Amino acid sequence: MVQPARLASPRYADSTRATSAGTSPSPAVLKLRAEAAAGAVSGAAEPGVFKAFGTFMGPSLTVRPRGPAARPAYRTAPRRPRLGAMVHVLSSRVLLRPTDPERSRAFYGGALGLAVYREFGTGPERGTVYFLGGGFLEVSGRSETPPAPGLRLWLQVADAAGAHRELTARGVEVLREPRREPWGLVEMWISDPDGVRIALVEVPEDHPLRYRPGI
Repeated sequence: MVQPARLASPRYADSTRATSAGTSPSPAVLKLRAEAAAGAVSGAAEPGVFKAFGTFMGPSLTVRPRGPAARPAYRTAPRRPRLGAMVHVLSSRVLLRPTDPERSRAFYGGALGLAVYREFGTGPERGTVYFLGGGFLEVSGRSETPPAPGLRLWLQVADAAGAHRELTARGVEVLREPRREPWGLVEMWISDPDGVRIALVEVPEDHPLRYRPGI
């Protein structure tokens, strides 16, 4: 195929001027026409001119550059954030500021028997993070007042009746014994030393959360 660099030579420029002036085409032009007829270059019926970027336009053919150099340069627009994209949450925990840290640690780590995920800091107000099912419970720092009255913890257990027997033996205050609610869950309520209400919930095997007929 004819390369753009060859078309920029004086020999082809002279051939173009000769063709435009109406004289007999030179051997170079005849060769180009032969290549066009063979499918090596594309044809176009335009006046003979020599344009930039190595494009030779004769009376019956056009030779344009090929390859990456001939492709137009496109400016990539900056990406816009997707509308409605949600925050990508990797982990979560409840932060509890007790009035008596040692007493609360004895309750959550001793009475409830929550496993420790990590500890940080020193002294009585150090932080202790407990495993809490799908999340964590962090007991750290100190507060002059109990947590907000509306704060509740919801803990799923495998056996609410068994949890009731264990916690009663350990002296935990039980606000309400296990009971099957109208919505099908077995729930019991206890309280931590600062009055935070905690629900211990058992999901029965026949509850829709665990079993859906026909699936």
